[in-house]
Amino acid sequence: MNEQVNDDLLTMTGKEHRQVLKRLMSYTRFHIPLLTLTGFLVLFVTIIDVVSPLIIRKFLDDYLTPMNFAYKAITILVSTYIGLALAKVIIWYFQLFFFQKIAFQIVERIRIDIFSKLHTLGMRYFDKTPAGSIVSRVTNDTEAIKDMFINVLSTAIQSLFMLIGMYVAMFALDVQLALYCLALFPLIAFIIIVYRKKSSKFYRAKREKLSQLNANISESISGMSIVQQFNQERRLAREFEVINKDYYDVGMKNIKFNALLLGPAIDFIYAIAVVIILGFFGAESLIGPVAIGTIYAFVSYFDRFLEAIYNVMERLAMYQEAITAAARVFRIMDETEEVPAQEDVADAKIDKAKIEFKNVSFAYDGEHDVLKNISFTAESGQTVALVGHTGSGKSSIINLMMRFYEFERGEILIDDRSIKQYPIRELRQKTGLVLQDSFMFYGNIRDNIRLYNASISNQEVEDAAKFVQADRFIQTLNETYDHKVIERGASFSSGQRQLISFARTVVTNPQILVLDEATANIDTETESLIQTGLKRMRAGRTTIAIAHRLSTIKDADLILVLSKGEIVERGTHDELLQMGGIYHSMYQLQNSGMDV
Repeated sequence: MNEQVNDDLLTMTGKEHRQVLKRLMSYTRFHIPLLTLTGFLVLFVTIIDVVSPLIIRKFLDDYLTPMNFAYKAITILVSTYIGLALAKVIIWYFQLFFFQKIAFQIVERIRIDIFSKLHTLGMRYFDKTPAGSIVSRVTNDTEAIKDMFINVLSTAIQSLFMLIGMYVAMFALDVQLALYCLALFPLIAFIIIVYRKKSSKFYRAKREKLSQLNANISESISGMSIVQQFNQERRLAREFEVINKDYYDVGMKNIKFNALLLGPAIDFIYAIAVVIILGFFGAESLIGPVAIGTIYAFVSYFDRFLEAIYNVMERLAMYQEAITAAARVFRIMDETEEVPAQEDVADAKIDKAKIEFKNVSFAYDGEHDVLKNISFTAESGQTVALVGHTGSGKSSIINLMMRFYEFERGEILIDDRSIKQYPIRELRQKTGLVLQDSFMFYGNIRDNIRLYNASISNQEVEDAAKFVQADRFIQTLNETYDHKVIERGASFSSGQRQLISFARTVVTNPQILVLDEATANIDTETESLIQTGLKRMRAGRTTIAIAHRLSTIKDADLILVLSKGEIVERGTHDELLQMGGIYHSMYQLQNSGMDV
């Protein structure tokens, strides 16, 4: 996936480049009034920059050169110059403030859009995209977009006004000399085109290396316990060093290129322009007197003209980086691997919670089936257990049941209606899921149980905890239900986290209960505490349970034994033991103390 994205970005055509820019600029439509006001402020600053050299020109030509010290006139000129400089400082402040305000609001909107989009994507997308790469797009790439609006957009508008203003002023001073200077413009345009074309490759590569860097860091931190347990620190450090070195190399190439085409190239053009200007006025001086103030004004205008060009070229780097970053962000926004779509029949409500699989086959990659013709029925209030060795397809059944993945072959029915016809909100509200690895959010125990649902009262939270026997250990904590939960609930044992996860499910009172090896990580003592709670949870609810410990599903109404994506045995606990097949062997192994 990463390699594909990298290749696509490095071969982005001019048309795609323009499309990304157009889409990026569409976010400014909400800020037209403020942008217009800021444009006028830039215009005022440009006018001041055009007028200021004229004031100095007048002082040089009319007062200093002829030694005409008319103090009143000179005082007016000085006051006007200082007043314009002060006005420029004030206007410049508001100009920068408004541009930054617009930039922050635009990036805030983009981040909301991409974050919202991520929550609509299907599990297939997250299966093939590293978490660190996604984080990089939401944070680093949007930050690059912000820098573009703050620096590039403001500089582009200001430089455009400056270029026009400076050349108008130069033509007003001397048309012939302005035309001579205009002859340098093709050289300037050539440098800009070369810089844009070459620098874009460096910046695209740089953003990709940064994304890989973030992905590597994220993966290392997430799996730190495994890294340290298996002495993988050196290997990961070497991998990080390689990626970091690649990032450094790309950055250095970009720096060298900037050092060649930014300052030195512009300075060389400025030197040529000064030679042209001085040569022109030198020739003029052979014919008659030359106004020193006019020479100063002309050199000053061309200096500011080239300064505007330099600023544009310097910001081109940020522009290239922002376009690359925006392309990466928009790729997520345009991602079609979304959560399976529902038909949303208006009156579709789960009532009895009868579940039926009819000849369901499924492949994660679209080619290799992990489920093959799965058929079974869980009547209302019944418990159906799924057992089998790793990779047999148990979790895949749960994934389809929860609508995490789309299936195209076979049918899954709830109350004799296709699962695709229920609104996703109805499915989520009526189904409770408990996973093997329970995730806990930063906060406190109470909020982790009700997941910040304000409609669930404190009493309901405590009743749910008591129901699954979680209240026993919660009451031993200093702040009981207000006890702080650090990231991922690291301060709790796996059994305690699972008990809280059970309480989180019970408090919503679901009609369908899905248990994905929910007791696999719980010690024997904790397991004995929740067995009673589990029986009460299953009472009156249709339950689909993946079981690692066969002792926990002895009383299931139906046990399905899976192997290589197929149901190879089915029946009750006693019936399967009498068959003497796979289930019997698994049960014998567990009872003899061996790990399955």
